[in-house]
Amino acid sequence: MGRISFSCLFPAPWHFSLSSQVLPRLLVPSLRQLLFIGLVLCLIGLLYLLLVTGKGHASWIREESHFHRHLAKVNDVDATDTSNPNLNYGLVVDCGSSGSRVFVYCWPRHNGNPHELLDIRQMRDQHRKPVVMKIKPGISELAKTPEKASDYIYPLLSFASQHIPKNKHQETPLYILCTAGMRILPESQQEALLEDLRTDIPVHFNFLFSDSHVEVISGKQEGVYAWIGINFVLGRFNHVHNDGEAVVEVHVPGSDQQEALMRKRTAGVLDMGGVSTQIAYEVPKTVSFASPQQEEVAKNLLAEFNLGCDAHRTEHVYRVYVSTFLGFGGNAARKRYEESVIRNTATRNKLLGQNMGETAESPLPDPCLPADLQDEIGPSTKKLYLRGTGDFDQCRQILQLFLNRTNETLTSLSGIYQPTIDYINSQFYGFSEFYYCTEDVLRMGGDYNASKYAQAAKSYCSTQWKTLRERFDSGLYASHADHHRLKYQCFKSAWMYEVLHSGFSFPANYKHLRTALLVYDKEVQWTLGAILYRTRFLPLRDIPQESLKGVHSHWRHSFSFVNNHYLFLACFFVVLLSIMLYLLRLRRIHRRNTPSSVPWLEEGLGSPTLPLNLSKPFRV
Repeated sequence: MGRISFSCLFPAPWHFSLSSQVLPRLLVPSLRQLLFIGLVLCLIGLLYLLLVTGKGHASWIREESHFHRHLAKVNDVDATDTSNPNLNYGLVVDCGSSGSRVFVYCWPRHNGNPHELLDIRQMRDQHRKPVVMKIKPGISELAKTPEKASDYIYPLLSFASQHIPKNKHQETPLYILCTAGMRILPESQQEALLEDLRTDIPVHFNFLFSDSHVEVISGKQEGVYAWIGINFVLGRFNHVHNDGEAVVEVHVPGSDQQEALMRKRTAGVLDMGGVSTQIAYEVPKTVSFASPQQEEVAKNLLAEFNLGCDAHRTEHVYRVYVSTFLGFGGNAARKRYEESVIRNTATRNKLLGQNMGETAESPLPDPCLPADLQDEIGPSTKKLYLRGTGDFDQCRQILQLFLNRTNETLTSLSGIYQPTIDYINSQFYGFSEFYYCTEDVLRMGGDYNASKYAQAAKSYCSTQWKTLRERFDSGLYASHADHHRLKYQCFKSAWMYEVLHSGFSFPANYKHLRTALLVYDKEVQWTLGAILYRTRFLPLRDIPQESLKGVHSHWRHSFSFVNNHYLFLACFFVVLLSIMLYLLRLRRIHRRNTPSSVPWLEEGLGSPTLPLNLSKPFRV
């Protein structure tokens, strides 16, 4: 038989034949041919790995990460599904100076990846409103009756317990953290209030609560918690970053690693309230000190902590500088300014025998008030009359004296130590007065531009008070702006500018400050950072159970044939190896069954007389 026929249950075009001259070449390729085919297929596989796996897999992870972050933002405003058995809960009570608030947080079961933090978010009721309750006054008002502390806090915990499933109470951590109001009390009174809470709360509630869960936190701790909360919402602790996202070189504190770690750049926080101003930002590199005294001061201002659940991993270790400046808030600064004006005017009038500012007919000119605005300061028995001149630049020069700057290097307000800020590769968010000063009247909230801001503030200050009132009555300013804001906007604009640029030494061309009231359309409280930090070890409960599934955060997708290019590539090489081994086996069998003296086999040429025969065509 001169030909071999192959047939299958397919249409006619699938029927074909091979002559005996061609078949040996196909079944018995030479070793060089095998090597050449293998090399070509390997190159194809490597090309696939570089072009598809490297770029495609990374972009898939980035896209999926972006999708999940976007999905988290969307779901964050949905009502919390309390029927979900995998949902965990936590409570933080913020005992402030004017009142106390309870915040209820929730998070899904940790995925077992020690590289990732808990996905904590604020719980929302069936109406999609945050589960928060506030009571007044502050707990510090009970200093003389500490036995009433637990009764005071009871309504907050009762409210929270109604929103959390009862079967979850026992595993729901409760933290009661007291701030400014309690700090000013004597330590004995603080301890009496805290002891009443430690004793009575476990009697009435079944939350996960221990003695260490109630305490008075320092301003430094509060600042660190605020920094953690804001950066968590911004997604800066998720180290899978997209192309174009800013990164920073970090020298991890306490690490033996010689090489620096590259991770997402975190955001610094500027917050100016009525009484104090606070700054907090990451210090990515090891700091140096001008003197031993400065080093001693810096120890109280630098916080080093690990947000991860594994103390041996350094990817979530941060070094953060936090400093709070009492008396540098907007209202406190105005009060200090007025006290200085009264004191200096009295001294000058006494020396020169004048009566400047003592009557409404001879008001004292004030460059920090809008033009022609008349104001009265001082005690009712001895008032001082002012008349605004609206000179923004002169007001700035006067206010520089109230920053208490020194000539020491690496210092800011009141000569307090401040580590170097990389103004080129950094980002800051300005809250409270930083936002109100730029937005309420000037309508410039958002990305901060120093020159445009100064020009707008200068224009506002020099505008006649009558005109400003008319604009206010016409609704040209923010809805929550009031007469107090109108009256002291000129002063606060100058004070904010000087604190930022002369106090904290931000350059006038700094482009990475954003003033804001909300982050992703929601107010971020320091309590979010508090519960994130204090529950950081909870994922350890889930990691052993997930260890068999792998530690990669996308393990479900990684072991999917469709999504995992590595699995496809492995299968590709297995098939390639199988084909090559099968061809080699055919070669050995054919050589064993064929006389070596046959010339056409030795030379790899076809023979027209070789009697190859398959008795029956193969059919499927």
